[in-house]
Amino acid sequence: MKDIPVFTTENGVASLTLREIPYRGVAYIKIQSSLEPIALVKECVQFCTMCGAETVVATGHPALEKYPFRNAVIQRRRPLAGLPDTDAALFPVQEKTLKQWLEIYNEGMRHVANAAWMTEKDGIEMLQKGDGYFVHRGDTLLGIGRASYDKIGAIVAVQKGAGADVALALCHTLTESTAMLEVASNNDRAVRLYDRLGFVPTAEISRWYLVK
Repeated sequence: MKDIPVFTTENGVASLTLREIPYRGVAYIKIQSSLEPIALVKECVQFCTMCGAETVVATGHPALEKYPFRNAVIQRRRPLAGLPDTDAALFPVQEKTLKQWLEIYNEGMRHVANAAWMTEKDGIEMLQKGDGYFVHRGDTLLGIGRASYDKIGAIVAVQKGAGADVALALCHTLTESTAMLEVASNNDRAVRLYDRLGFVPTAEISRWYLVK
């Protein structure tokens, strides 16, 4: 299902993310401009529901505060200097291991708010960028992730308590002086991990409200 970057009605303009509907039943609305934001949201919700969405969340306008707050997406940063070390090793994703990586990612992110499902096409694009990794300790797979330049794009641990080692190993791939990541405020396990590793909140990227 394709996203609609520009969804226009007489009440304003919004962007609709519909690609998650087949996998997670969730649609995302981002209000771009509107003088009647509540009316616009209702139109967007109706359209998303017709597309099969069971849950619809929205961002982009103060008027959304009338709806139940779902979560915020928070940017966190920390200097690479002084990070604890790890003996975990990184192995880049290859074409023959891509399917395994995608299965682990999608299962691990299935119930994480605002996480995007990755299709085979997304995986091929990741291969081209070269930012996907498996993280091992010896013969044991600890988890997977994505990282490049100054950003950690994803962390999924497959062993209990391995999140820190996965995160620290991914930091070794970064080429800038600071590490940055984004996390949903209601992803309690990830928030505790990043607090422990010294990633401090630096910006609120977006606030999301449950509109259906």
